[in-house]
Parts: sequence; C-alpha cells; structure tokens
Amino acid sequence: EPGNGSDAGAAATTARDDGDCWVLNGTKAWISNGRESTASIVFATTDKSMKHKGISAFVVPKPTGGLSLGKLEQKLGIRGSSTCNLIFEDCRVPKQNLLGSPGHGFKIAMSSLDAGRIGIAGQALGIAQAAFEVAVRYSQERKAFGSPIAKMQTIQNKLADMDCRIEASRLLTWKAAALKDSDRQYTRRPRWPNSLHQKQPLLCPTRRFKFSAAWAMFKTWALNDTTGMLASRKFTKARVKFSVWSSPGKF
Repeated sequence: EPGNGSDAGAAATTARDDGDCWVLNGTKAWISNGRESTASIVFATTDKSMKHKGISAFVVPKPTGGLSLGKLEQKLGIRGSSTCNLIFEDCRVPKQNLLGSPGHGFKIAMSSLDAGRIGIAGQALGIAQAAFEVAVRYSQERKAFGSPIAKMQTIQNKLADMDCRIEASRLLTWKAAALKDSDRQYTRRPRWPNSLHQKQPLLCPTRRFKFSAAWAMFKTWALNDTTGMLASRKFTKARVKFSVWSSPGKF
C-alpha cells in the first residue's frame, strides 16, 4: 500500500460487511500485472482490533464497480510486466468471494509467499546464468595485449567464481522446489536460495560490466551492440528485482 511496507498489521485497505456483500475501500500499490489480470486477490482488514489476525482475503474480478486502475508505472527494470495501483472506492464484492474464513488472510498471504520465493529464486538464477553467458562470450571476443582476455588468469578466476556460485544457487533452488513438490515442509528452504540469489544476479552483470570497462557506461554502445544491450538489461533487472524489490532489508 502507498503508506505501508512490510508491516501487514498496518494495512489501511478495509472490507466492511454489508449484508450480502463486502465493501472494499483503500489503495494497493505496485501491483504486478495489474492491467492484464482478470481478477485480483485482495487483502483487506475486516477487524482492525485484531491487527494482522483481522486481515481477510477476497477474490475481486476485473472489471468491477468501484475498482479503478492507477497510472502505468515507468520502472527501471522488469518492464515486461505492467505495474500500477488498484484503487477501491466502495467496491462491492459478493460474500462468496471471501477466501477461507474472515481473519485468515495473513496466513494465506504467508503461504503464498513461501512458494513465491522459489519462483523469485528461479528468476534470479535465470538472470545470473544469462549474464554469465554474456560475460564468457565477451571475454572470448575482447582482446588485450594481443590475446582474448579469457586467457588472463584474473578473468578466469572471476568467471570460475561466478560459475560456482550459479551452480550452488541452482541446487538450492531445485531442493526447495523438490521439497514443495513432494508436499514436505519447505518454509525455511526458499530463504536459502534467495539469500544467495540476492547477491548472485547482481554479481554476474556487475562483473560483466567491469570486464567491458568504459564501454559499458556508454548508452550508444549498449543500444547498438547486442552484447552491451543484454548486459545492461541483466544489470537493471537484477538491481530492481533482487537488490530492492525482493529484499526485506530494503523495505
């Protein structure tokens, strides 16, 4: 929400029981795919005195009366997904659209976050792998002192370190996913790959930029050269998604 970060108990969006329906009021901010989705799961407070235990979850179809969309946000990265506010003004939702029971919204949100962290880890892994492949290709093409820089031990050490970290991240991600698929307890497992991934997807594109030295700083090169464009996209996506967006420490 515009005035609320990780403190779920401070959520200002409310849902009022009005006979055969719930009436929602409030604003949800930074909603991914807010313009494309045909429905949203909305968490709203039904009992303020209960704090996070007074939050309930509702399925709100789109379009519906009382629900409007905010402006399309112009983000630094992750531009393939639209982001906007959802604005509820006396939005009436049928009683049967309540998910679970009143007050179970926080529990529903936490369970979805556990599974979502595995998806976030997969995204981080993909960005890191793609950035690593660009770095390897560039190190083979870029020459210094008459030879590709890939033959320099310092560059080889950096590439080997990136490759090792990526493989460790991949195994952690697969383990968390396997535990979920087998219906075993996995709540703390997704935090392992995320903890490593928050640094890894930034490390690879950052080192890739350092390999290319000043070239990476020129927008014209990044736009006209495929390798540079790929590197710049990986860097901005990693910076937005994993250094700020998915990092609780940055809320």
